[in-house]
Amino acid sequence: MIDIAPQQLPALIRWFPSGSPGLGALAEHVLTTGTGHWWADHADRPRVLAVTCADHVLMRGDPSALAPDALARFADQYVEAPARFWPALGSTFERVVPRERMLYVHQPQAPVSLPRTPRGVTVRRLTPEDVPALAGLHSENAWIHASWGGPAGLAASGHAWAAFAKGRIFSVACTYFLGSAYEDIAVVTVPDHRRGSLALACVAGLTADVRARGRTASWCCSRDDRPSRLLAWTAGFRLTREYLHHATGRALASRARATPVRV
Repeated sequence: MIDIAPQQLPALIRWFPSGSPGLGALAEHVLTTGTGHWWADHADRPRVLAVTCADHVLMRGDPSALAPDALARFADQYVEAPARFWPALGSTFERVVPRERMLYVHQPQAPVSLPRTPRGVTVRRLTPEDVPALAGLHSENAWIHASWGGPAGLAASGHAWAAFAKGRIFSVACTYFLGSAYEDIAVVTVPDHRRGSLALACVAGLTADVRARGRTASWCCSRDDRPSRLLAWTAGFRLTREYLHHATGRALASRARATPVRV
């Protein structure tokens, strides 16, 4: 797979329909923000196209056109692709783990009860001045700003809300993938302040902003992530569909050692 320059995209973007919720907004996010990459099997009349941002991959096309090890660059990422790609994934990586995912869409009419913000905590939209606080999050939470290229990109985006106390961020909710009709959001809370409703307050502020921009918020999480599912429901999101993506491991040295994808 080769890197495709933005000027080559107009004839190819139709492969990823606009106005899709959830991970479907990834392609539009990359086009809008410039964070991420486009990949194809050939620059001229490609038969396989992929778009990547943070550690997520969307893939479309005809996998029979792929050369051996063509997908190796997508090691240790989350790949969403039609079922016809699964054998190619299985023969490229040492392990490919299917993950059941749930897609929720925000319903403005759903009842949402917001608790009182704890004393000393301020919940507000992030600004460029908040870069140090955002960068100060533990490394395990750094994924929250990966889709914007880092703390500076997210802080300046106007697409994030956070709960602050004494200059520290306890919880942050942001638009992870920015689409034309949907904004797929993500949230993270530091361990000592979970179950304190700070995430709910941040999500409420963010979803109000999303509505004001004329879009709808969506939310993706693992089927097994009960806290995330509960938070989504409490914040007014309702289940729309379920789907699979695949977590890849290290690339195999040779396709001769291939292992199939099991679902």
